[in-house]
Order: sequence, then C-alpha cells, then structure tokens
Amino acid sequence: MVLVIDPQIAGISGDMLLCSLVDLGADKNKIISGIKQSEKFFSNSSIKKIDFEKTQKHGVNSVYLILEINEDVHERKGSEIKNAIFKSVQEINLSSKAVSFAISCIDTLISSESIIHGVSEELVHFHEASSIDTLVDIVGITIALEDLGLFDEKIVCLPISVGGGSVTFSHGTMSNPANAILEIFKNSNLEIKGNDANEELTTPTGASILVNLVDESIKFYPQLKLESIGYGAGQKDFKTFSNVLKIVRGTENDFEMDSVKILETNVDDVSGEILGNLIEKIMEQGARDVSIYPGVTKKGRPTNLICIICISETVDEIIDLLVLETGTLGIRISDSNRFIVPRTKHDVSIILNGKSFKVHYKKSSFKGKINFKIEFDDLKKISNVVDKSIKETEILLRREIEKLETN
Repeated sequence: MVLVIDPQIAGISGDMLLCSLVDLGADKNKIISGIKQSEKFFSNSSIKKIDFEKTQKHGVNSVYLILEINEDVHERKGSEIKNAIFKSVQEINLSSKAVSFAISCIDTLISSESIIHGVSEELVHFHEASSIDTLVDIVGITIALEDLGLFDEKIVCLPISVGGGSVTFSHGTMSNPANAILEIFKNSNLEIKGNDANEELTTPTGASILVNLVDESIKFYPQLKLESIGYGAGQKDFKTFSNVLKIVRGTENDFEMDSVKILETNVDDVSGEILGNLIEKIMEQGARDVSIYPGVTKKGRPTNLICIICISETVDEIIDLLVLETGTLGIRISDSNRFIVPRTKHDVSIILNGKSFKVHYKKSSFKGKINFKIEFDDLKKISNVVDKSIKETEILLRREIEKLETN
C-alpha cells in the first residue's frame, strides 16, 4: 500500500492533513477523544468545541475542522509545547513509532526557529504556533495515522505549493515563503513551488509534519490501483481554486518509479573517436546511460544524436562536458518518469578453475519470477584469467550462483 499526498494546488496545513485523514477513514471519535485527553497538558487554553464536518470548497466536498478555543496566550516557549505533546501521546498510549513521529514534528518546528533567530532551542519562543491549534494538529494527525496503519506504509508527496506574495506576522512583513518554511524544507527530500495565490498556502506546522512523514518526493502520481481518497478543507477561500488537500491511498504495481533528466543534442562535425571517448567521460560523471544514434537532419546532413539519461544533481557537469568535448551550441533537457523493476545488488565469492573470484550481480523480481545479471566487467576480467570466452564464463558463473541462491 502507498499513500500519495497531493499539495500541488492548495499547499498544506496541519488541519488540512488532519481533515483529509478523517475523510480517508480515520476514526474521528478516537481523534476527538485523544485531543480532549491532551487538553489538560496545555496551560491557559481550553477547547470549547471540536468536530469534523462536511463542507463545500469551490465545488469539492471535503472535511472541515470545527475548532473553538478559549485562550489568551500570544507567546509560548517551544519546550512547553513539546512537553505538552509528549505527555499527550504518552497519555493516549500510542505506539513508539507514533510517539517518535509526534516529537519529531515539534522538534523540526523548534529547530527552524532556533536557526532563524540564532538562539538555542531551549530559548525558542513561538508566536503564531503558540496556540493549542499546534497540539490539536500534531496529536490529531498522529492518532489518525496510527488508526489507519499508515506508519507501516509507504508515503510519497507531490510538489508542495507555498503560494506567493508576502506574509505579515509577529516578526513583520516578508516575502512568501517565509523563513521558517524555507528552513524546514531545506535539506529535505521534498520539492516546493510557488504560484500566484498571493497567500501563504503551506504553514510551518504542515511543513514540519510533511518532512517527518514522507518517504519520497515524486513529480507525478505513481501507477496504482485506487482504494480510497481523502479531501481536507483549509480555513481560507480562494476564487480560482479549491483550498483542499487531496490524499490518495492505493496499491502500487510491481514496479518502482523514479524521475530522471534526458539530455539530447545533435552533432554533425564530430569524429567517431571523440564520440567514443565522450561516452566514457559522461559515464564517469555519473550518467545512468548514454546512447548515440546516427541520423539525417536539414539539408541532408548526416548527424549523430547524443542522448543521455542522468539525475538532476549531475546535469550541470554533463552539460559542461558536452559543450567542451563536442562544441555543440544547444542541448535539450526534459523530465522523464521511469518504471523500474525492483532489483538488489549482491556479491559472492566463486571458485573457478581453482581460483577464487568476487562476482557482483543484480537480482530482480517481477510477478514472482526472479532473474539475475552478472556485472559485465566481472565477466570480462574472469574470462581473461580462466582463458574462456565471456559466454562460456557466464554459463559457469550462473550455474554457481544458482546453487548459492537455492541453498
């Protein structure tokens, strides 16, 4: 099973995620009961009313959090909020995974404020996040995740919309996304994007929860069989889009999925020797694969199309290499999703002709069928040592590996 979080349009806040989990099927009575148990650990605050109701957001039927509170607090120490959350999740008897998650969320919030203001975490004070809302969001989401069994499932997230314009809060006015949002997402595996909403769409609490919950960032929906969908409504209303967080739960197929960059360029004045050397250099820069195809372009010119598969982190180095080695004046770049058969890497020691060799191979599994492929460099090296053809060497090594696999 996999859970897909989709904050591409409306971003995410704590209450939006909590509501989407309730719409997905989390027991709202269990959540409300747990939050009410937690109320006593939050001084000078009380909950007058809490419930989840259906609402319409720009035509989308979604769940909305009704929360009425009594409090007159404009600032709290981060450690005070952390202590209240810790006591709350302990009181409710949640699992160790759930407790760890809840504490990690508030720790992320505290850490971001500590870095931004240049003070120790013990001295961090919250203003906007000082309300009991923060406890409701983190504790409520933790209960919901455990109730749905999501701590044991894969969770992925699409690019997160943060909005645009400027935001005004206790520390004044600044451009959106605010410093806390940037600090929380820095060095995470998640991607953010702005839009023309001219509002803050992702809150620090929502961001902190995401970075501690999500296993992987994705650009597109994975291939899956849908089982349930949850829609969580935010507090604001917008004219051009529904302020709703969508989450989807389903079953993935047997493939893994990743995203790669495709670099392409045509060259018509480069020798075969240079192209051969270029392949080696590009692979040394970390490319996943390189292909060169002959063709014909304008005015009947013979050409070679160089096509490279790589990851984002190596794009700049590979582009520099292409320009320097070929003199090309243009390189096309595109994003591509790949379905990948899951594989694992293995190495074994095999004795052949009285000599011991370390053999590396990849093993894949698809629809119950298992296959493995020996690294070609090993085949080449071993075949030279034992004075046999590569084909014959492969047969002998596969036979030995199969014996080890079945034992």
